Amino acid sequence: MLQHPFYRTSLGIILLLTMIYLLSKVSFIFNPLVTLVSILIVPITISGFLYYLLRPIVQFLDGKKLNRILSILLIYLLFAGVLTVFLIVVWPPLQNQIIEFMNNVPKLISNLQKQMTNIRESTFFSMVANESSPELMNKITEHLNSAVEAISGYLSHFFTFLNDFVIVVGTVPIFLYYMLKEDERVTPALIRMLPAKYRKDGSSVIHDIDNMLKGFIAGRMISAVVLALMSFIGFWLVGLPYPLLLAVVGALFNFVPYFGALLGAIPCVIVAFTVSPSMVIWVIVIVVIAQQVEGNLISPYIYGKTINIHPLTTIILLLVAGDFAGILGMILAIPVYMMLKIVVLRAHKAYFASRIEKLPE
Repeated sequence: MLQHPFYRTSLGIILLLTMIYLLSKVSFIFNPLVTLVSILIVPITISGFLYYLLRPIVQFLDGKKLNRILSILLIYLLFAGVLTVFLIVVWPPLQNQIIEFMNNVPKLISNLQKQMTNIRESTFFSMVANESSPELMNKITEHLNSAVEAISGYLSHFFTFLNDFVIVVGTVPIFLYYMLKEDERVTPALIRMLPAKYRKDGSSVIHDIDNMLKGFIAGRMISAVVLALMSFIGFWLVGLPYPLLLAVVGALFNFVPYFGALLGAIPCVIVAFTVSPSMVIWVIVIVVIAQQVEGNLISPYIYGKTINIHPLTTIILLLVAGDFAGILGMILAIPVYMMLKIVVLRAHKAYFASRIEKLPE
């Protein structure tokens, strides 16, 4: 019976499910590991992001025969200079807008209620409400409250991240230093861990994953910066309050594919609605134009064929990852999926190649 593929596969599935069941009974053993991962996931993610951004500079300095440790220290010094410029030039107006926004939240809510009242009392709305449903305004209000609650939830996650800022600041430079310093040793070490007959395929897999992550991270960074600039210019021209703050928020949400554009547009539209309905139209036009330019002109040029995922697959991944791990899960879903896809496809190819070699001539 065990010679038949069906029974061997069934036995493997039974053993796997048995192992999962037994592990679930001793889950308390893994609680410290889960806690450690939850603490380090954000610093490691940020370190990996910065590693792929700064590694080309280290490799360039290596080509100039500069000591790697000295190269990293020079990059840290350059990064400190850029951060200083940011703190001098960008942070003061951004900080003022954040403080002003937090102080004006009650006023914003009051203006929002006034705009809703004006719409309810308008002739156009009365005609629509009479023709469709008398409870149309209540439905709109419910949807608006849901949007506000969703934004509040994301803001709470953001402030939770700020509470862990000390951990991030203390660990990211250390992780990043060793990532850059041991860059050329990691890949050979991983390959040596594999059996000899799999080392060639393993080297190819690591190379493909490295290229994918490099293209994904660099592309996301460039797209976010360009989107922030376009949004800020547009918001500033139409007179939207807090243009820099809203542009930065939209750019940060842009790291989430598909849903990021909607999540980043929601606070912009709400703030615009506190000004006037016409401001909402202008903001929607600016957001749509910026997203179209970024999605159709910039992203395809940057990514090329690096990210090749069906849109339906992307949406499913984001929904599942967002339910399990929130915004961080949605950001990591695509690169993790791409890494698994590369490994599975390479393993599948190697398996069938070995089967073909065993066929009798």
